[in-house]
Amino acid sequence: MDPQPPIGSALGGDRKPGEVAYIRTCKNGPDGAPIMYVIVTDEGADVPALDPVVVAHQAVNKMKLSGPDIASPRPAGTYVVGVPMWLWVNPSPTTFGPNTTSASAGGVTVTATAKVTQIVWTMGDGSSVTCDGAGTKYAASYGKQESPTCGHTYSRTSASQAQGEYSATATATWSVNWQVNGGGETGQFTEIRQTTVQVAIGELQVVR
Repeated sequence: MDPQPPIGSALGGDRKPGEVAYIRTCKNGPDGAPIMYVIVTDEGADVPALDPVVVAHQAVNKMKLSGPDIASPRPAGTYVVGVPMWLWVNPSPTTFGPNTTSASAGGVTVTATAKVTQIVWTMGDGSSVTCDGAGTKYAASYGKQESPTCGHTYSRTSASQAQGEYSATATATWSVNWQVNGGGETGQFTEIRQTTVQVAIGELQVVR
């Protein structure tokens, strides 16, 4: 139990100094509902240690990570065939990282740090673009040149698509590095989050 119930409290049963209280859940109660028991054991008893990876995932849950905050393409933007589209996202702790949080359970405290290491853009026209960062923000001074970091050029309009728009999805891979506090065990795992945006692609008409 984290935190441990005070000595002499009703929740802690007959726990004495030097002993640890655990909760055991039995799923086969008389009416099918889970039943929880408080178990008191010696500090050195053979009780399975809580996997720190489980605690690391609890830390990630506290971060409330979400899909990329797409800045471009914008749903209300104007985009045309043959003109380079710059792809970028707005970085923040919950949409790009880094984000660091700790969690504790079963006497184990783990600190985890999460950061997006890659974003894969599926553009809705059968193509995909893999970008290692947040992308480069476009400025009018760049004109019609391609993005130096992350971009795509549509070769056909979205007129044939549902509602006349391509459905573009940005899928972010979060790399999570964790460590048991006090210089203990370390590890790494990944989390996936995504965001979808609708993009209308037209074509320039030449009037003669």
